[in-house]
Amino acid sequence: MTLSLNDITWHRAVGQLIDALDKPNFWAQLVRLLEQYVVFDSWVVLLFSADQHPQVFAECPGEDGSPDPLFQDYLRGLYLLDPFYIACREQSRTGLYRLSEVAPEHFELTEYYQRYFRLNVVADEVQFNCQLEGERTLCLSLGSEKRFTGEQIALLSLIQPWVLGLLRQRLPYEINETVALAAAPAQTDWRVQLEASVQQLKGAQLTARELDVGRLMLSGCSSKEIARKLEISVETVKVHKKHMYSKLGIKSQSELFSIFLQAQNA
Repeated sequence: MTLSLNDITWHRAVGQLIDALDKPNFWAQLVRLLEQYVVFDSWVVLLFSADQHPQVFAECPGEDGSPDPLFQDYLRGLYLLDPFYIACREQSRTGLYRLSEVAPEHFELTEYYQRYFRLNVVADEVQFNCQLEGERTLCLSLGSEKRFTGEQIALLSLIQPWVLGLLRQRLPYEINETVALAAAPAQTDWRVQLEASVQQLKGAQLTARELDVGRLMLSGCSSKEIARKLEISVETVKVHKKHMYSKLGIKSQSELFSIFLQAQNA
């Protein structure tokens, strides 16, 4: 189905969504509208915040209605390896983003991709990002079992202003989000939590820079990408990697990923 700026059906549906901004079924209604124009297989609405675990506002229902254990792993700590989360934290911008735009060079070779992404998202993902005050980003992510086509991306780009406007206007009605942010204590920096967990699990003390290098490695960044992001030399990256592997008594990224998972669940 094609869409033009003069599409009467689209404008009528957007008007209905505006009327439903304060209704519990708003997110499902928005997703149903998007499904009329672009095919996707999964979706989730998240709030990314600095030093806070992502907060889920809505997500596509599972086949049996029970929580997806893979997604629970994501919320506990795998989100730190998510290219979209990393992009939000490094350069917060409002807009529509595609996986190919934010994924690091070796993303498809990572344990995160093999053991989480391709099983939970499958092939491709796009994300509407609405930047908010307080280093927060409201995100609507769409996952697909097939690569999104150029035509689909063009269509999503065309409707981007409407979707982002609706996301921004919906936020005040997320009562649970407002209460949680006001009541929840500030979360300890992820490096501190991870370092403490690694020390407990392996008896090893990693430096903040070694943790940064390890996380970026697990997210799929090459040594050159890590060096650029951390503003250090490639040789220094290799030294940090060598020291980290030695302290942990490991020889591969697969082993490092397993420790990362254990530490997040500790």
